[in-house]
Amino acid sequence: METVLTARDLTRHYEVSRGLFKGHAQVRALNGVSFELEAGKTLAVVGESGCGKSTLARALTLIEEPTSGSLKIAGQEVKGASKDQRRQLRRDVQMVFQNPYASLNPRQKIGDQLAEPLLINTALSREERREKVQQMMRQVGLRPEHYQRYPHMFSGGQR
Repeated sequence: METVLTARDLTRHYEVSRGLFKGHAQVRALNGVSFELEAGKTLAVVGESGCGKSTLARALTLIEEPTSGSLKIAGQEVKGASKDQRRQLRRDVQMVFQNPYASLNPRQKIGDQLAEPLLINTALSREERREKVQQMMRQVGLRPEHYQRYPHMFSGGQR
């Protein structure tokens, strides 16, 4: 089977201030994570609160750069990839958030929230983005007129 995602010894460390005169400390949020994910397979990441699950997800989706280690998406090494190459790679790895209340901006219409990744990662026009979002909404059982609704206007299952 084809390997679609490979992580080797991924680490992510953060510098945090210990106070005005105490300098900085290093928080090791992710330490030496390695795995391979094959096409058609599912990977579950489980663990205690604070163990690095979200940090790993941010590294895998290229939201944050790992401090060290190797990350390959569809066989392409992420480190050293150009801005355009990284944009293309972001299309291949995406995250689905579990809690819609924490994921959806209550002050922004659903259509605008769904269109935001298209604005960032594509060259689609405003109208093309709107059409694409409405197509996605239809695929999950939402009507095109829901584009203008706010998150609180949906039932729990729709969110």
